[in-house]
Amino acid sequence: MPPTIRICRPFFQMTLPRLVFSTIASLILLASSAFAQRTIVVDAGHGGFDRGGVPGQRISEKDKTLDVAQRLKRILQAGGYRVVMTRDSDVFVPLPTRVSIANAYRDASFVSIHFNCAPRVGANGIETYYYRSDSASLAASIHRNVVSGAPSENRGIRRRGFYVLRRTAIPSVLVECGFLTNPTEGQLALTAEYRQKLAEQIARGIRRQPAASRPLTASLRSVSLGDDFVKVPAESFSGSRKHSSKSSRSHHSSKSSSSGSKKKKSHKKSSED
Repeated sequence: MPPTIRICRPFFQMTLPRLVFSTIASLILLASSAFAQRTIVVDAGHGGFDRGGVPGQRISEKDKTLDVAQRLKRILQAGGYRVVMTRDSDVFVPLPTRVSIANAYRDASFVSIHFNCAPRVGANGIETYYYRSDSASLAASIHRNVVSGAPSENRGIRRRGFYVLRRTAIPSVLVECGFLTNPTEGQLALTAEYRQKLAEQIARGIRRQPAASRPLTASLRSVSLGDDFVKVPAESFSGSRKHSSKSSRSHHSSKSSSSGSKKKKSHKKSSED
């Protein structure tokens, strides 16, 4: 019986398919990771000639919003997020441009950072706004975390048709990080440590990390806040209510905050509405 002859393929012929398969698999894995990377559009309110706030306000809002936004950017990037800034320096960016930037990222979320103001120096507290129903849970998460980490009153969450919330096609939230016209909150906002804390708490909210829920201040519980006010339980969002008709009629409605009654409202700068 003649001997059996075994024909062996060259080594490179055996390993090449494996190498190709391994390379393709790695590329698919990298592409999947990039696709899954969440994008956050961070919007620092005001900027350039738009200082923010009310006439005669001592502390400039545009600088504080930019600082918190840049700190938030670094925190999110360190956690693997892709961050897009509507502005990363002291420049004026029109509202339609901010919305266009946000809408260019269909799988993103939009977070607009502001500080509040009022003619009455006693007005204080944290409040958060949303408009789209798919933004409610994000608003609740950010609000709970910011309130839990700030020595300020809980002014609650509201549904309002502000321009950057109404015109964006992605989940969008606007957070007011306290009143710069309030002596205590204004002094806090001047410190880098507090602005870092605000950025960290906003990041926790974006990541949907749990936070302790704080009740509304007694003065707000005792008055009617209108149909746009939303109460947030400890770990679940109660659902949205119909926004005010004034917000739905105007592309540039004025932001306002209840401070004692429905008729007494602190006027918010109109250029951001």
